[in-house]
Amino acid sequence: MTTVFTNGCFDLLHAGHVRLLQWAATFGELTVGLNSDESVRRLKGPRRPLNSCTDRLMMLRSLRCVSRVEVFHEDTPLQLIQCLRPDILVKGPDYRNAQIAGQDVVWSYGGQVLVPDWPVSISTSFLIRRIQGLAKPTRIT
Repeated sequence: MTTVFTNGCFDLLHAGHVRLLQWAATFGELTVGLNSDESVRRLKGPRRPLNSCTDRLMMLRSLRCVSRVEVFHEDTPLQLIQCLRPDILVKGPDYRNAQIAGQDVVWSYGGQVLVPDWPVSISTSFLIRRIQGLAKPTRIT
């Protein structure tokens, strides 16, 4: 079985997340690396996460496309990737031209790094601004 890995905060689970997770799972058995609450605060600021790690973990585990969820406490999932050695590392379309944590490790043993080519359409930060009345609604394409 092909092992697939992706990671994120998944603070407000939204359609963009679900689309990415479903796509990633088409390549094999999907493990999701989930940032701990402390890690989210370091990355996103003191007002985040909005949902606790326990709640985010429960939501991700409830998705049929997710086989396993592992919480990590570091800022990146590098140690988790080194331990799991996934065949495929997946990141969202907002990482198209970015350095992806763990990509060199995955490439070192012949694995693949995949980023979908659809446009970035939604983010948790956007949803927070929308709730605050600072952004207009959008639609997934």
